[in-house]
Amino acid sequence: MNALKYTLITTLLPFSLMAQNKMAPEKISSPPVIIKTSMDSCSYAMGMSIATDLKARGVNELNYDLFAKALVDGFAGTNTVFSKEEMQKAISNYLSQAKKSKAEGVLEEGQKFLAENKVKKGVITLPSGLQYLVLKQGTGAKPKVKDDVTVHYEGKLLNGYKFDSSYDRKEPIDLNLSQVIPGWTEGLQQMQVGSKYRLFIPWELGYGAEGAGDIPPYSVLVFDIELLKIGK
Repeated sequence: MNALKYTLITTLLPFSLMAQNKMAPEKISSPPVIIKTSMDSCSYAMGMSIATDLKARGVNELNYDLFAKALVDGFAGTNTVFSKEEMQKAISNYLSQAKKSKAEGVLEEGQKFLAENKVKKGVITLPSGLQYLVLKQGTGAKPKVKDDVTVHYEGKLLNGYKFDSSYDRKEPIDLNLSQVIPGWTEGLQQMQVGSKYRLFIPWELGYGAEGAGDIPPYSVLVFDIELLKIGK
């Protein structure tokens, strides 16, 4: 987010959070847009940019009267409702909850999958919640938490979407177990060299509430990992 958009959002959003009467966008009757000047174009474009950004963050309703008042007050410098710190806290708390609400479907899907998966034949569940299935059992040593290892792997979401694969690149990767997601750190320590395991990683042991790249927040991850070597 650029500086201008952040300034506008931090100025406007807190007032909407104080509102008792919220209005969803689909319930608003919007008059036709009439653009006459470059300022008109810029004003409308800024409004749409802010709305698009907020929707992407999970904000689907606002009190538009307070939003408009906050806009006027922000430009006039007459804000007396929140301090800067209070504004930032209100925004952070609201957006965090909005993100979690948006991800409720992903959370429910993951919880249901792990509950059903743990009773399947061969699936082992560790106290952390990490689950794994032995696809091939090796006979070599097991790595420790700070060891370097060489692995081949493929990662998928529960819907089958493949977000990464060293097999596709035809090249294994070298990594240190202390510098990967917790599910990998713990899972690989269960494996002996020559093994191939399927790890079922809860969101808390994966990319968490933030997600990463093509991985949505709160996603359960499924990795097939082959441990090829310990050490550089």
